[in-house]
Amino acid sequence: MLQMNVADGVHRIEDAHTNWYVIEDDQRLTIVDAGVPGSWASLHAALDELGRKPSQIAALILTHAHFDHLGFAERARAELGVPVHVHENDVPLTRHPRQYGHERARTPYLATHPRALPYVLAFARTRALFPPPLREVTRYVAGTLAVPGSPRVVSTPGHTLGHCAFHLPDRDVVIAGDAVVTLDPYTGRTGPRIIARAATADSERNLATLEAIADTNAGTVLVGHGEPWKSGARALVDQARAASIG
Repeated sequence: MLQMNVADGVHRIEDAHTNWYVIEDDQRLTIVDAGVPGSWASLHAALDELGRKPSQIAALILTHAHFDHLGFAERARAELGVPVHVHENDVPLTRHPRQYGHERARTPYLATHPRALPYVLAFARTRALFPPPLREVTRYVAGTLAVPGSPRVVSTPGHTLGHCAFHLPDRDVVIAGDAVVTLDPYTGRTGPRIIARAATADSERNLATLEAIADTNAGTVLVGHGEPWKSGARALVDQARAASIG
């Protein structure tokens, strides 16, 4: 599913209840996150609908390296020559994307949160759990990335050790990845929140670093799971902090 212009020149694609984004900057593109392996077909469909070509993709930047965001990243790197940028603290995850830190065991969630079953089944259908590991990455730490759109790195560790959001001040938008979501696929709960402890390395740190997203004062927040938030970053963070953690 392609949703065009969720912010100025920023387009949302959703596969298996996981969002990834295309940033347009004149004739060049930056992809933010890489969905699930089947998102490779969605990438080409989206490019066709946008009137763009794969050769216009200049970079793929990752908010973090969980399996459901790594999707087609290695294929884009190997087949299209697109450099894949990831925070240096998440580089180990790009090699072993299913071996991520979490505070609670994952299996019991299926029994205790039946509303999550459709999301788990969507992961299974799309082989989301089995993205190819990345063979080569470009590391980032802080600052503004030299890629189309000039996204500013917003450090938001907690969901993973190297999780980052990307702020585009000139477009009044922040792409938050899984630092904060409006759908938790591990519990099926909706509304602003952090993701359940089954997929979060350090929930206390995650909550604390949401302040960096609030401080952007962006009008629109684009999340890794769930619908875009159009009521301001501060309001989103306030509601996420008030929500229970699965």
